Amino acid sequence: MIEGMVALYIFMLAAFTGNEVISKVPVILHTPLMSGSNFVHGIVVVGAMVAMGHAEGPLELAIGFIAVFLAAGNAVGGYVVTERMLEMFKPSKEEK
Repeated sequence: MIEGMVALYIFMLAAFTGNEVISKVPVILHTPLMSGSNFVHGIVVVGAMVAMGHAEGPLELAIGFIAVFLAAGNAVGGYVVTERMLEMFKPSKEEK
């Protein structure tokens, strides 16, 4: 019971801190900041896999699977956004 309360407290603290940090970033820097932090998404995937590995019941396995699925989607989406952002800076090829 105590471990769950500590985990919930850490989650709430991380959510509040993340919200405060991101809200202070200017709009023009938001996309480069998020695409530059794609390594964090990889850490989230590993954490979700570790949590799923420690699951003991079917409900825990289901929640772990959903966490891995969403974390992997988040990581892939971050790289897609980065690729699209980098495409904007390439010179356009004009047909003659």
